[in-house]
Amino acid sequence: MKPLLVLTLAVLPAAAQIAVRAGMLHTLAGEPIRDGVVLVRDGRIERVGPAASTPIPAGYRTLQAAVATPGLIDAHTVAGLSGYLNQPQDQEQTERSAAIQPELRAIDAFDPRERLVEYLRGFGVTTIHTGHGPGPLVSGQTMIAKTIGESADKAALVETAMVAATYGDEARESGGKSPGTKPKMIAMLRAELIKAQEAIAKPPTTRDLRNEMFQRLVRREIPLLVTVHRAYDIATVLRLGKEFNLRLVLDGAAEAYLMIDGIKASGYPVIVHPTMARAGDETENLSLETASKLKAAGIPFALQSGFESYVPKTRVVLFEAGMAAANGLSFRDALAAITIDAARLLGLDRRIGSLEAGKDADIALYDGDPFEFTTHCTATIAGGSVVFEGRQ
Repeated sequence: MKPLLVLTLAVLPAAAQIAVRAGMLHTLAGEPIRDGVVLVRDGRIERVGPAASTPIPAGYRTLQAAVATPGLIDAHTVAGLSGYLNQPQDQEQTERSAAIQPELRAIDAFDPRERLVEYLRGFGVTTIHTGHGPGPLVSGQTMIAKTIGESADKAALVETAMVAATYGDEARESGGKSPGTKPKMIAMLRAELIKAQEAIAKPPTTRDLRNEMFQRLVRREIPLLVTVHRAYDIATVLRLGKEFNLRLVLDGAAEAYLMIDGIKASGYPVIVHPTMARAGDETENLSLETASKLKAAGIPFALQSGFESYVPKTRVVLFEAGMAAANGLSFRDALAAITIDAARLLGLDRRIGSLEAGKDADIALYDGDPFEFTTHCTATIAGGSVVFEGRQ
């Protein structure tokens, strides 16, 4: 793991006219381009093409790279709520005072200046889906943010992206507190969803923040993100999703490879557990080949860094994709899982995830194969600004 990179951006550099020239340009919008150029103007991609037919205008700052890709997207993390100090004052991702708290907003705790967010920029990560993490039955909301910005409001792409839930041992309470069993977990979720249906049919006279979020789930305005691992638990979650016609996203899904047919029939996407997650308890049967098996079955998926309980408090999605590429995924499919496929799963593929004219100018530059551990990220461009520069 590389050391934390100290790069304080008190004031973000203004978006400029930039040209990126790469020996190999992976646009994820088509075939890779050898000796490719990306032109950036006013925070957007202006033009993409071979250097021979894409001249760099005068006045553009030119950055060179062996390989360039779209800015990387971490499909699920808690970075920005979970801090690098690993101390109570910078661990905001879980609230254990109640089992169900969908009203907790990620944006109210997200710190765009957190060192972990800065750290991820140094590997080419430009967008993160972050927020309340696994643990309580319903832990709170998630958000989608750029890894730049002076405030949570400026960093946010989607203020409320999903509602995060956990089904399994992590959500189990002890000492007579609910939920103590998995049937109780489902019963509690079902009760809240039925209340939401009733409130939609007959609106209450007073506001109920918890109920309002469940109404948004029932109306299919936002997805329910469920961290679940064991095959029979995945089957239960699929059943709940079908019962209430929810937009569901399976998170983690360590035993998804045992549920291929059921997941494919459901149409629900999967944010696969980190490839290098430690196997144990509910994840004891995880597989390094899960991503490749989902791909082979045609199930939409993306990769994530997930939640890391120990320092440095975050994994790096670039490395997770590299491991997936070594265990059945092609290079392109692994890269897509942390760029365009992740953007598509998050509903932002018209804006980010590939290098195409009109999209956000989010670009990662490397001095070699991005999935080789010895490769360095030499620069990261987010929103048209150079937000990280490393070894050239």
